[in-house]
Amino acid sequence: MAESPDCRSLVSASSQLNLMEIEAIDDKEFDIPQVDTPPTLESILNEPEDEDEPFILEDTCLLNTENIDAHSCETSSLSVYVHLRRRKAVEMNATVHGSVLRRNVLKGISAQIVSAADKVDAGLPTAITVSNVIAVGTSHGLVLVFDQNQALRLCLGTTATGAEYGAVSALSINHDCTRLLCGFAKGQITMWDLANGKLLRTITDAHPPGTAILHVKFTDHPALAVCNDSGGSVFELSFRRVMGMRTCESRCLFSGSKGEVCCVEPLHAGLELKDHPISQYSLLAMASLTKILLIGLKPSLKVWMTFPYGKTDPASVPLLAWQFVAVQKTINPVLAFCRGDTIHFLLVKKDESGTIHVIKQRQLQLNCDLISLSWINPRTLVLMDSTEKLRVVDRPSQEELETVDMAELQLVYNSSHFKSLATGGNVSQALALVGEKTCYQSVCSYAGQIMYLGTKSVHIMTLRNWRERVDHLLKQEKFMEALSLAWSFHEGTAKAVLGLFADPAKRKGVVADKMVEILLQYVDRSLKKCPEQGKIQVMEQHFQDIVPVMVDYCLLLQRTDLLFNQIYPRLVENSVARGVFLESLEPYILSERIGCLTAAVMRDLLSYFQENGMMDSVEGCLVHMDITNLDIQQVVQMCWDNQLYDAMIYVFNSGMNDYISPMEHVVMGNKMLVYISCCLAGRAYPLGDIPEDLVPQVKNQVFEFLIRLHSVEAAQEEEVYPYIRTLLHFDTREFLNVLALTFEDFKNDKQALEYQQRIVDILLKVMVDNSDFTPSQVGCLFTFLARQLAKPDNTLFVNRKLFDQVLEFLCSPDDDSRHTERQQVLLELLQVGGVVQFDEERLLDLAEKAEFYQICEFMYDRKHLYNKIVDCYLKDPLRKEELFNYIHNILSMPGYSSEEKQLVWVKALQHVKDLVSINSAKTAELVAVHFADEVQSIITSLQDDYLAFQFLKCLLNPREGLNPQTVLRLGPDLHELLVDLQCQFSPQQVTAFLKTSQDYRLEEAIQITEKHKLHEATAYLLEKKGDVQGAFEVLLQTLKGELHKLALEGSEADKPDGEEEESDEVQSLLRRVEEALHDIIALCQRSSHGLNQQQREALWFPLLEAMMSPQKQLKGADAKHTSDGETNIYITFTFSHFADDPVYGKGKLAEIQGLILGMLETFNYEQVVLLSMQPNFNTLKSTKRIRISTSFCLLQYRHRVQISVILNSYFMCSCGHLYHCQCLQRKEVGVLSERQYSWSCYKCTSNQGSRPADRSSEESSRSRSTSLAQTKVTSAHRGIVTEAHGRKMLSEATLDAQQTQAWDHFRTLYRGPSRLAVLTELTHSHGNERPGLSNPVHPGTGSIYHSENFQLKLSPPPLVEE
Repeated sequence: MAESPDCRSLVSASSQLNLMEIEAIDDKEFDIPQVDTPPTLESILNEPEDEDEPFILEDTCLLNTENIDAHSCETSSLSVYVHLRRRKAVEMNATVHGSVLRRNVLKGISAQIVSAADKVDAGLPTAITVSNVIAVGTSHGLVLVFDQNQALRLCLGTTATGAEYGAVSALSINHDCTRLLCGFAKGQITMWDLANGKLLRTITDAHPPGTAILHVKFTDHPALAVCNDSGGSVFELSFRRVMGMRTCESRCLFSGSKGEVCCVEPLHAGLELKDHPISQYSLLAMASLTKILLIGLKPSLKVWMTFPYGKTDPASVPLLAWQFVAVQKTINPVLAFCRGDTIHFLLVKKDESGTIHVIKQRQLQLNCDLISLSWINPRTLVLMDSTEKLRVVDRPSQEELETVDMAELQLVYNSSHFKSLATGGNVSQALALVGEKTCYQSVCSYAGQIMYLGTKSVHIMTLRNWRERVDHLLKQEKFMEALSLAWSFHEGTAKAVLGLFADPAKRKGVVADKMVEILLQYVDRSLKKCPEQGKIQVMEQHFQDIVPVMVDYCLLLQRTDLLFNQIYPRLVENSVARGVFLESLEPYILSERIGCLTAAVMRDLLSYFQENGMMDSVEGCLVHMDITNLDIQQVVQMCWDNQLYDAMIYVFNSGMNDYISPMEHVVMGNKMLVYISCCLAGRAYPLGDIPEDLVPQVKNQVFEFLIRLHSVEAAQEEEVYPYIRTLLHFDTREFLNVLALTFEDFKNDKQALEYQQRIVDILLKVMVDNSDFTPSQVGCLFTFLARQLAKPDNTLFVNRKLFDQVLEFLCSPDDDSRHTERQQVLLELLQVGGVVQFDEERLLDLAEKAEFYQICEFMYDRKHLYNKIVDCYLKDPLRKEELFNYIHNILSMPGYSSEEKQLVWVKALQHVKDLVSINSAKTAELVAVHFADEVQSIITSLQDDYLAFQFLKCLLNPREGLNPQTVLRLGPDLHELLVDLQCQFSPQQVTAFLKTSQDYRLEEAIQITEKHKLHEATAYLLEKKGDVQGAFEVLLQTLKGELHKLALEGSEADKPDGEEEESDEVQSLLRRVEEALHDIIALCQRSSHGLNQQQREALWFPLLEAMMSPQKQLKGADAKHTSDGETNIYITFTFSHFADDPVYGKGKLAEIQGLILGMLETFNYEQVVLLSMQPNFNTLKSTKRIRISTSFCLLQYRHRVQISVILNSYFMCSCGHLYHCQCLQRKEVGVLSERQYSWSCYKCTSNQGSRPADRSSEESSRSRSTSLAQTKVTSAHRGIVTEAHGRKMLSEATLDAQQTQAWDHFRTLYRGPSRLAVLTELTHSHGNERPGLSNPVHPGTGSIYHSENFQLKLSPPPLVEE
């Protein structure tokens, strides 16, 4: 089929490109579904620019991994396998790119720009463009044209023109370098002839006046250009010459009123691609503030696609750049565009049908804001960010290759033109914001070069070729990096490559020569730079960082001749380098990257390892090398001397084809067992394979060796078959496994079958009737024999009497040793087919006598007697728990007949008592699934109340281990039976069960709990029944009983010596009182909401009276104080819940609510004080038996002190009076002696008529005999004590809010009437008749508190003696 003209022209054009670039680009990267029908120009112009419209193309690159460039998955790093002892591993996996860009300053042009500004007032440079010439525009309207030698060819325009037109704002040269278009800041456009510098056209009406020219661009069509003004509009300029007159026609392509365009870029195909099928359309890319538009100017105007930016920074600059790339030897244009930090790529191609497709490629995400975007070749982008740093990026891999700082360039920005300052600044705010960072006219690229215009200089960036990049690293003495970079060139993984052959073979040859040159330089440099003085470790480290790199690259280049004949002789001059080199060879030898050494290197290697005691390394290296060029006798002797058995075996096998001598001399053990296994399997030891022609010979030699009657140098007492005997003793199972694997290959070999029978006979002769072998070892033998005999093609013969003999040996009932081992051996023997060798009845009889229940199970299972297996499980103490799963599986799984299941069902029912004894929970689950109708009969058959309790607890109580799906709903009689049994065996769980279960009858359950005197459970049932008063009476009687016991225990607990200690019995009673109180209060609170006031009082007042009764009984002189305090706590607890009832917050009972709450707050304070003082009081009382006559400081009534003083430090005299230390310091009743105060009682000394100061001498004389009670006592809560002015100053403790509030209430209420008296008066008013639900209390009679005129009055404070 003939090719189309387009295809032929494209192929001819592509042939001119670098073939390497065509093959280097991934074919799959552009294989993406084509675009839908693109919109028209009218639809684009009519769209609102601020709309975030979706992109019409499907971004399949983000979904299909096949579209990712293959080179993005490659790496130019070199992974090196180097693991050396005592040195740092070589890091070669870091990517090395070297210096990619060559940066030059065009000094000639730069000097003439500065000179023109000074001499002819050309102004500062403003724009630059490059073709075969370089044109630079200035701020005063001039254009300087330089040739390739940087010589000034033309100076276009004048300063007068510049004053009229403004600065040069845009430049463009056509494709044949004959015309120059120049745009100005005030809107004019001029065309110049570059051949003679003649002005050809001055265009003033191509666009609206008052706007600056931002861009003017020639297209590939010689008479067509486009311009972009500061109003955001784009115009097409058509140049014509009619009858000698040059004209220019303008057509608006895009109006700034629909959205401002700030960048335009036509597609330039170049001469080599002028016949490309896309070139005929004159493609133009336009970048507005919101989207990218791609239009075709020829043959007619057509919009091909749009692409919105999405959300970007409004100050970011839109950028455009075209480049032709080759894919599958077909070249197509790619548009790169960005705004911000994301670069997008669009591929434009034409298929065979002539349809144009625009395909979105994988985007490139950066972390910087870009202001310039340029292609330097089809694979490499050069970007400039807002910090004026150049970033070289490889597009396929998206890898950043290099960063160059361009700050010294002083880049020229085009901000003034975008703000249109020359025409009055009539631009939009959005365009002015973008213009702050625009440099469109300061960056231009041409033929693989990029030029950057600065205020005083012009810089040119080009790619270095591969040699320059390597040499650049060598100049910095970065040899490792240079080698890594060169290797990436060698392998074709380098990025931005220039100057290499496309042919891989030629490329590798050229690079390999360069790498050899680098390696030799590296060796010389390492020897010259080696530290001549210092520690040996420093020298070792120096060569350890260098030598492994040389070795690795020589092996990568497959140049062992270079390594051993050029590099090693140079390193031998330094002993440290020689040692490091020899050590570095070991990992490569072990990995078989080095298989053969020269004789000199091998000799040095063995001697070095031997001198340094590295014999393990010698052995490891020997078995991986070709030893044909070694002195075998010397190597064998060295192996014998150092016991290198692996190396010796390898030398015998590989060097002399001798496979028997190692077995004769090497000590038997695991190594020899593995060696024999390898020989019989045809494998070489320790690695590799035996040559195929030697395999049968080696097997025969090994068998002959094994069946030898005696060893070579046998003693007279040596037993027969010593080699087999030794291997059996070493590891019977593994040796037999080796034989079993070997016998697998003995099918058609007659001689091998004879060896097989011979070895079996020897095994039987050696092991049977030999006490040296354990039952397990004998069992292994017969298991091995049973497997062999069970094979269909078996040719072995074994006497069955031997099996009977083994059976008798294993099932001997007189031998209790190794019972489990013997049973397991016999079971394994039966499982591999040995059962056919025995009489089954006799076997079963012997197993039962020997209590081999697993053997019995195996035999019963063969006979399908599954019901008898149940007995086996029951008799086996180790497997009883497994019986439940077995029964369940038999009864529920398919594969068993109904008769077999019935027999197992009956057997399980017969032994249900045993099952409950083993595990009641599993039994209950089994019964719930398979015996649900037999529960009553099962309980009857248990005949034991405790077993019945355990069974029913698991069966009926959902809290036990039974699954919710298997919980049975049985009759109430069984639940009541469980309640009865729980009352007997687990009374503490009765209430919990009653709360969770709903299947019992209330009356029967109440009778059961009353019978067993479980008051809490009875109260719960009564409350559930609705009898709240009955439940309350039960709980109240329980509380009274516990309080009575507590009172009795408290009155009997006093000891003759007066020391008070709470016994465990008292603590237990207190806990029971607390629990009973909690229960009855909870009942009252739950029931109060459904009762009236009288019924509530019938609950609360009897409870209060019950709590007051111990208080009355403990008022005697011998009452126990601790019990009194604890009872007060419970009274307080009761009052608090009583007062919390909302009913008592109103009505007449509300009168005493404040009183009760005040008492509770007072108690809070007293409790805090008691807890803080109790440890010290106990210490004092236990030491001196001091009776505390007062609980308050006698000096405190008239001196208000913070509560922290009370808690921090106090003083108790031997007379029992209590003071604050601070109060005594004020009264100066202490005497300072030996840095410690000795205090005296202020009250007692005052009553005796003498002042403390007069008694100081007396107190001082008695200071040494002062009792413990007369020393200062400090609470555990106090802070640091400091001494100031001869007295102790105590730090204040911090009280929480509750303690502070309690203290304030205590001070306010302390001098009032007794709370106990008020409460007693209140209870006396109800003492005549007992309140209840049937006899409610009638308030208003018998108490002064019910009088309307009753008022509380405060009594005067008590008198305090001073």
